[in-house]
Amino acid sequence: MAPGSSTCRDMTDSRISSVDYDTLTLNTEWRSLSSGKSATSSRGNLRTSFKDGVHELLECSVCMTMMYPPIYQCPNGHTLCSNCRGRIPKLCPTCRHELGNIRCLALEKVAESLELPCSFQDLGCHNIFPYYGKLKHEKSCKYRPYTCPYAGSDCSVTGDIQFLVMHLKDDHRVDMHDGSTFNHRYVKSNPLEVDNATWMLTIFNCFGRQFCLHFEAFQLGAAPVYIAFLRFMGDEQESRQFCYSLEVGGNGRKLMWQGVPRSIRDSHRKVRESQDGLIIQRNLALFFSGGDRQELKLKVAGRIWKSTEMDTGY
Repeated sequence: MAPGSSTCRDMTDSRISSVDYDTLTLNTEWRSLSSGKSATSSRGNLRTSFKDGVHELLECSVCMTMMYPPIYQCPNGHTLCSNCRGRIPKLCPTCRHELGNIRCLALEKVAESLELPCSFQDLGCHNIFPYYGKLKHEKSCKYRPYTCPYAGSDCSVTGDIQFLVMHLKDDHRVDMHDGSTFNHRYVKSNPLEVDNATWMLTIFNCFGRQFCLHFEAFQLGAAPVYIAFLRFMGDEQESRQFCYSLEVGGNGRKLMWQGVPRSIRDSHRKVRESQDGLIIQRNLALFFSGGDRQELKLKVAGRIWKSTEMDTGY
């Protein structure tokens, strides 16, 4: 018999016996809560059951995050997630016993029977999911926080739309503009020295929503170009309710673009790399600027409107 195997079985049996009761209680309370039959005391008991029954058993003892299969354990029954198992060489971080490759199949089985709320419940998602389906849902949950859309730095701030609007105004000093039409000028004294640059000039408030105007310089193959595009501060489905147009010109010439604003779920780099916007080569932009072509003076005008079936081509 392998060292510690008897202890492992005893501990596992004891843990699972306790888990079975907690699981039954937890799922019963969740069903009562979702059907509106639970009182305030039931909600309190639910929170306690969730914390004591689920977090204690399914939290990795190393990184303290929820564990998903494969769940590993040492011969003494101490569990850890697969990510930590890959990082820890040989010894259990709790008892220092050799880890081996023992799967905690009983705990994985218990997890299959659990039904848990979305982590973004406080943001408006009130759905209940099987334990193993919860993580997949949260990756695409429409209530998950948005990432700051500011393109001038890799800002890690997240939150809902109204929070991000105030964050952009107060922390990034982004200009706010009310209205669905705009006319802005981009000026750069040494454009030949700029191969990669990002500007986000304005947040537009119209139709009760917010839009971000981006203007960026980058290399498209070997050619230096500029791109202007609009992003919608909301999810992709909502963004399809709007259209926008951009135009740039000078010296009697004009370029125009019409499209659908991309959601800020897509990073500005992703939009730029997909070339989903008004693209103008640097030489042409300098020609539009007039003068000695040594200074960029580019005027970008545009309009935002609610889309129709004719606009979207549906």
